[in-house]
Amino acid sequence: MIDRDLKKNIEKKLNSGKVLLVLGARQTGKTTLLKEITNSLENVLWLNGDEPDIKELLEGASSQRLKLVFGKNKLVVIDEAQRINNIGVILKLIADEIKEIQVLVTGSSALELGHEIKEPLTGRKWEYHLYPISFGELVSHDGLIKETRSLPHRLVYGSYPEVINHPGEEKEILKQLADSYLYKDLLMMEGIKKPEKLIKLLQALAYQVGSEVNYTELGRTVGMNNETVEKYIGLLEKAFVIFKLNALSRNLRNEIKKGKKIYFYDNGILNALTFQFQAFEIRKDKGALWENYIISERQKVIQYKGIWTNKYFWRTHEQQEIDYVEERDGKFYAYEIKWNPKSKAKFSKSFIHAYPNCETKVIHPKNIEEFLLVE
Repeated sequence: MIDRDLKKNIEKKLNSGKVLLVLGARQTGKTTLLKEITNSLENVLWLNGDEPDIKELLEGASSQRLKLVFGKNKLVVIDEAQRINNIGVILKLIADEIKEIQVLVTGSSALELGHEIKEPLTGRKWEYHLYPISFGELVSHDGLIKETRSLPHRLVYGSYPEVINHPGEEKEILKQLADSYLYKDLLMMEGIKKPEKLIKLLQALAYQVGSEVNYTELGRTVGMNNETVEKYIGLLEKAFVIFKLNALSRNLRNEIKKGKKIYFYDNGILNALTFQFQAFEIRKDKGALWENYIISERQKVIQYKGIWTNKYFWRTHEQQEIDYVEERDGKFYAYEIKWNPKSKAKFSKSFIHAYPNCETKVIHPKNIEEFLLVE
């Protein structure tokens, strides 16, 4: 069993008097994680929102009825909570009226939970995001040497638990995962009326990983207007499929001011959308796959370790560019991402002059632990 970094974070907040909410895409291991946390505890009640009787039992229940449902249990897990109507109001009622109960909640998508959870639980929750298994979690389990040797495989097939635990079945599993993203979490939502266009948009984004995206051009490619492209990209972000980096623009007139890059949280999903599972060694898009992997893995580190940082890419109209920039406590950290350790990377003098309080570093397979293993 691969230990997840969020486990300790959540355990520290048990009995905090707040609802503990674990969000993430399907099949990232949310249920498994909460079972590990609760296995050694007593008086635990599990409620599965997929079960019709549980759904009916909780919807519209008063605090008195909820007390009867919970009985002598002190810890209640509500799994797949997005299935339950008005779940935010129910959780607010528990937090306010049944303070002796600690509630742990999982939801497959912030898209489905967000609007019902955020407002009712303001000040009443700790929220966590669980992603596919991280480089750091795999290193803790298998060691740095083994995981570094596995990088070409991860760059093609990604790091979903099912993918890692079933070698030889990666393609079939990723196809099912991609379908789950598209058909269960997104296409069933109100306002998604042309699923084939959403799929085309995802594929277009997959082909443009590492490049600046233009919503107008994307719209022309997939047959959508700008507003619809922006809306769908927002939904894909909330469903933990993709995330966005904005351009850094502070000091130079010729900096790109409204640029955007979009990355996928998992390389396996990225490759499943483009139907490309050739061995990494013969891929023509090595640089893009490596960049997506490194930047997505860094997002996991930032979330799990509680690092407060702004995140950007940097580019000028003269095509000077830096792959990834973080701003922490008023200081800038600029990173170039290269698969080949021998590749030379020059950091723009314009950037250095504009942001003098800056550290620069090239990230490659030989020093990956310096970027992705953070205590």
